[in-house]
Amino acid sequence: MNNIANKVVVIAGASSGLGEALAKHLVQEGAKVVLGARRLDRLQALAQQLGLPTEAALQTDVTKPDQVKALVEKAVTLHGRIDVMVNNAGLMPHSLLERQKLDDWNAMIDVNLKGVLYGIAAALPHMQAQKSGHIINTSSVAGHKVRPGSAVYAATKTAVRVISEGLRQEVKPYNIRTTIISPGAVESELVESITEKDVASGIKQFYDDYAISADSFASVVAFAISQPDDVDINEILFRPTRQEL
Repeated sequence: MNNIANKVVVIAGASSGLGEALAKHLVQEGAKVVLGARRLDRLQALAQQLGLPTEAALQTDVTKPDQVKALVEKAVTLHGRIDVMVNNAGLMPHSLLERQKLDDWNAMIDVNLKGVLYGIAAALPHMQAQKSGHIINTSSVAGHKVRPGSAVYAATKTAVRVISEGLRQEVKPYNIRTTIISPGAVESELVESITEKDVASGIKQFYDDYAISADSFASVVAFAISQPDDVDINEILFRPTRQEL
């Protein structure tokens, strides 16, 4: 038994990249997946491809707590429970602080940080009531190491790790597991969120040279989910083998 089959998994940020790859992987393993993201057309196409019911794809802006709550409630309505919440939505508009990209800063805080908090808030009451569950938050290698141009992004991803560790300690009485996934350069649409052309060009070249398949993320998350219920994989940091930093 892989401990994934028949689990109800909610994925926020499922319309492309890491979330899309994870959805495909978990459906193959027999999970009951519910998908959330802003781009409903992409979600519906993915749900159809995976043979999921139309109701399993719900337009979700993670900066709106009521929409994240509705996503989780949809999973509970469809399947009677929620076993895994994957908070995966993210933005990465790198820039030097001197450029004062306030809108980009606020967007990263809203999506990367508040979006995770809203996912936790939506899933936690159900998991506490059923005395089981697993909350998985996507951080980044940037949550471990900051570089010029990544200060705000790295701050949000470090905060995700801190919040996840606090959550881990708080949910012990409820038999809930927590996992932080910190990827390095993995194929996704993150580069497309960079608004500074010169920065985007450099990061795109780095990803073209080094990035590994989004399937690597899916495999890592599946590993954490598949462990026996008494095994709590708290954090996984992984990179392309050739990525130095």
